[in-house]
Amino acid sequence: MKGKVLAINTGSTSTKVGYFVDGEAVLVRNLELSAQEVLRFSSVLEQKDLRRGIVMDFLRDAGVGLGDIDIVMARGGLFAPVMTGVYAVNADMREVLLSGRDGIHACNLSAVIADDIAAEVTAFRRERGIGGPACMAYVADPPMADEMLPECRVGGLPEFPRRAFFHALNSRAIVRRYLREHGHAANDITAIVAHMGGGITVTLHRNGKVIDTNNGLGGDGPFTPERAGSCPAFPLIEMCFRSGMSEREVKRRVLGQGGAVAYFGTNDLRELESRAARDPEVDTWLNAFGLNVAKYIASLAATVDGHVDVILLTGGIARDGRVVSDIRRRTAFIAPTVVYPGENELDSLAENGYLILAGAVKIHRYDKERLLEGETT
Repeated sequence: MKGKVLAINTGSTSTKVGYFVDGEAVLVRNLELSAQEVLRFSSVLEQKDLRRGIVMDFLRDAGVGLGDIDIVMARGGLFAPVMTGVYAVNADMREVLLSGRDGIHACNLSAVIADDIAAEVTAFRRERGIGGPACMAYVADPPMADEMLPECRVGGLPEFPRRAFFHALNSRAIVRRYLREHGHAANDITAIVAHMGGGITVTLHRNGKVIDTNNGLGGDGPFTPERAGSCPAFPLIEMCFRSGMSEREVKRRVLGQGGAVAYFGTNDLRELESRAARDPEVDTWLNAFGLNVAKYIASLAATVDGHVDVILLTGGIARDGRVVSDIRRRTAFIAPTVVYPGENELDSLAENGYLILAGAVKIHRYDKERLLEGETT
């Protein structure tokens, strides 16, 4: 694999950056934001300049210049349900991501920042008379990719269909890794993947397709270090009508100020682990946290009549021995558990980047009104 790939992944509390040269990860950094830093902004989309500055400062400090980048890969953001695959960042995608038309999340910033940097690289090359094609930005496996079974889309009210929003890039990469490591020539397994970080999504993979999942941004699924997860309807309705809170304030409450942040003022599970031995309330919350993830795993097993080959735990929280042990114990009746701590998204983005550079992957064009499935750039 030849070329220099920059990969960017903006999560709810982190900006992950990877720089790859000829297929090797030369620099990888997880640039964390504290809950207090996040709460300075009324909307995560307002963090664009902050996040971009963090990336550029990191590259400058690491000695990576604009002339050292061939392609920029980004985590996909929230744009209308599409097929999986690779998409070139274009004006339509930027408009939808920055407007929040299809949802607001930190991942919306990845493609925009990547596109800005790619434009700077192209301008740098032209100013210095460096030949070759323009530097481009791309996303792969966006989180709103939708392959759910029809019955899995039905909600309790016609106005509230169940929608997919999950860690598609990492979830799929982890399944591919498991297949490679266990000698599968084809994607022929049924797996449940729980990605556990600032947001948590639990996905059911069958023969390469995600046929059921939760909406990790839309208040569906287990609570997380900073999100409320599924909330009982009546108390939520009362909060909306009696608290005097605006729509934005309610969403901020359940998305950024829920979970451990609401209870203890922190989204750091490591801190909570250290407090649990002396604080019964923290200990109980941690027990409830593992239980909620396990409950959602068990609920997805019902979609395939319990025929699950493996449960895969990933994300930053998969490093937490207490949480992993709790989930493994509670779900042992379903399938064995394999743990892949951290996330594989930067490697997966780089892999897609090298396929693009080699001309070995189809590139889709995103249209904000409709997806032209047969058209490529």
